[in-house]
Amino acid sequence: MINPDIIIAPVVTEKSASNNQNGIYTFKVAKNATKTQIKSLIERQFGVHVVKINTLNTKPKDRRVGKYTGKTKTYKKAIVTLKDGETIEI
Repeated sequence: MINPDIIIAPVVTEKSASNNQNGIYTFKVAKNATKTQIKSLIERQFGVHVVKINTLNTKPKDRRVGKYTGKTKTYKKAIVTLKDGETIEI
């Protein structure tokens, strides 16, 4: 269904869930993926029209488990805005 080489997974948070009602969807994508690759893949896979794509690289956050400290993994996030009235079933 979803090409795992470019789109890894949808981001499911409270903010992204509330944005889904407005036609804005958030996906975790490969670090080397470009906006044009993401746009063409989403339009092909889901049969929708993409209006705008914003991408950002997340920063690692400090995490601690007991006496051990470390950092979270970084990833690239794509925020996709669809044409009015179109939705994606996630």
